[in-house]
This record gives sequence, structure tokens and C-alpha cells, in this order.
Amino acid sequence: MSAGKIVTLALAALITLIGLMCVFTVHETERALMLRFGKIVSTDFNPGLHFKVPFYHTIRKFDKRIQTLDAPPEHFLTSEKKNLIVDSFIKWRIIDVENYYISVGGIAQRAGQRLAENIADGLRSEFGKRTIQEVVSGDRAEIMDIITTEASLRAKQFGIEIIDVRIKRIELPQEVSSSVYRRMEAERERDARKLRSQGEAEAVRIRAEADRKSVETISKAESDSERIRGEGEAISADTYAQAYNQNMEFYAFYRSLNAYKVTFKDRRDVLLIRPDSDFFNFFNNLNGNVPTVENIPQVIEKEKSLAE
Repeated sequence: MSAGKIVTLALAALITLIGLMCVFTVHETERALMLRFGKIVSTDFNPGLHFKVPFYHTIRKFDKRIQTLDAPPEHFLTSEKKNLIVDSFIKWRIIDVENYYISVGGIAQRAGQRLAENIADGLRSEFGKRTIQEVVSGDRAEIMDIITTEASLRAKQFGIEIIDVRIKRIELPQEVSSSVYRRMEAERERDARKLRSQGEAEAVRIRAEADRKSVETISKAESDSERIRGEGEAISADTYAQAYNQNMEFYAFYRSLNAYKVTFKDRRDVLLIRPDSDFFNFFNNLNGNVPTVENIPQVIEKEKSLAE
């Protein structure tokens, strides 16, 4: 390769390098400012290609998207002088790149530190006006709105806009949590003992009521059974009397046969009785004579007792 071509290539490379050093690109997600020996020259750069003087101008770019700052947990006192540990986060973005560069040097960590301090001051002020219950459940949304508004006003001097402030977690210190848990456990145990005592008293009352109803029910059932049994025996006696009055001779004979059947149903049974007793009245009167009407009831009763 000749010396002329080498020189030409070198000049072309140098011109290309100088050309690249003279341009810079700003993306949609960026904000840029131009510095001249450390002083701000311009901040009005739209997305696209722009020109600068190499070694004379310096370009600084910053992310203009919404960023999240996870603030370190802080201790705050409520109006009840209760210590709380609060963990929060902040959503923010750059709106004025010039103020942002002047106030915090364009360093995101420094900006986050300033924002965390502002948020901590706001939380300390609002928590000091409220009780634990109001902080945790009652006024939590209101507190966040107030802190977001106040922090946005303070952050404007840094060229920053606060989008949102949220509390992730509210906790009691470990020693306070332990005492609270012990107190809650004691309260639950006391409630449990009270409920068990009430349950046992109610159980005794229910058992006593059940026993009383059981006695009343059994007594009524026995009374009803005695009444029904008496009515049945009365009906039975009346039926016996009616049957007896229809044919007294046949009834006496039928009852005697049943008595004989029950008595002599097993060959191994042995009966010691006088031959001339009333039980063998029909055996002794083979000619068909039957007992007189006067002694038939006595014969029937004897036969019934023997049959039973």
C-alpha cells in the first residue's frame, strides 16, 4: 500500500472520530445537559441527535423515568409515646435537570438520601399527632397523601417530582413486640378460662334440665303405663266376664283344657296334687257333669294360677 493511501485512510479515520465526538444522542428515557468547563450551557435537548464541540463541551445524561427509592427503616414516636419501626418507599423522577444537577450534583444516591430525609421528617411529624391504631388502620391513607404533597413541595428545589410515598411495614421494636405478645397471650388465656367456666356452668345447667325432664318423662310414662295397664286389665276382666256369662259351662271346660295343656306340656314335669282336687274335676266327672255355677269362678281362678 502506498504512502498516499495510508495518509488518506488516516485522515478519514481522524475525521470520522472527530465527527463522532461532535455529536451525541438523547434517548426518549433520558434528560441531558451540556456543560462547558463544569458550567451548565444548555438543558433543552429533545430526543434525537445533537452537536457539541469536542473537549469544550461535556454532556451529562440522566434517567427521566420513574425511579423507586427503598428508604431505610426509621423509628418514630406516636402521640402515645410508642416507638414504631416504619419501612417505606418513594416513587420519584427528574423534572428539572438543571436544578437536579446543581442541588445534588446529578448523583442519584445523594438525591435518594435527601428524599429519605424529607420523608422521614414528614412521617415523624404525622406519627407524632396520632395513636398507633390511627397510624396502622384509621388514618394511614390520609398520612400518605399529606406526606406525598409536602415532600413534593420540598423536592421541587432538587428538580425532582414525588409521584407516591407508601408504607410497606409498621412494626413494634422487638422488646415491645415480645411484651405485647405476652400481654395478648395472657388476655386470650383469660378469655379462654372465662369461656370454659361459662361453658361448664351451661353444661351443668343443661344436664340438670335434661335430668329433670328425664325424670318427668319417665314418671309420666310410668303413670301412663299403669293407667293403660289398668284400663287393659279392666277391659280384659270385662271380656272374661262377658265370655263367662255367654256359656259358663263351656268356658270352665275350655279354661281347664288350657290349664292341662300348660301343665303337662313336658313329659319330664312332675305334679304332686291330690286326685280329688278341683284341678281334676273334669277328669273325675267323665259322665260330663260340670261344676256348679256357684263354684265355677273359684275353679277358674285356681286353674289360672296353676297354668301360670
